[in-house]
Amino acid sequence: MKKNLPVFNFSVIMSSGDMLSPDIFERALMNMPVETPLTESTYFILLSLSPKPKHGYAIMKDVKVLSQNRIVLSTGTLYGALKRLLDLGWIIRLEDANPRGNIRDRKVYKLSQHGRRVLRDEIARLEKLLIAAKHPVIEEHT
Repeated sequence: MKKNLPVFNFSVIMSSGDMLSPDIFERALMNMPVETPLTESTYFILLSLSPKPKHGYAIMKDVKVLSQNRIVLSTGTLYGALKRLLDLGWIIRLEDANPRGNIRDRKVYKLSQHGRRVLRDEIARLEKLLIAAKHPVIEEHT
């Protein structure tokens, strides 16, 4: 069963007519609990974006390589995941600074500060699992 995830509208206007700054939302997102563990697809998408912003096709190729060919995202699956990550505030969409003359504008995605924290927390969680796996199993004495 899928949970309804919150969708954030970053263009909120206060009753006084003042526009709230997007960094206020970023700070609020930083304090929200994150549902872990992440799915492998989400983990590898965030990991792909950790060094620098990328367009969708580069993310798809990275996910395939990073997952050792276990995860091959279709275009529809990737863009559905990117939309969900945008809605969660984990990534930000940018316009491509170096368009290549394509008819359609290529969109470039980057990790938000919150998304970077989510990825860092997931890596720490996975590292703890690896540490635990290296310890011998404690046998119960009956």
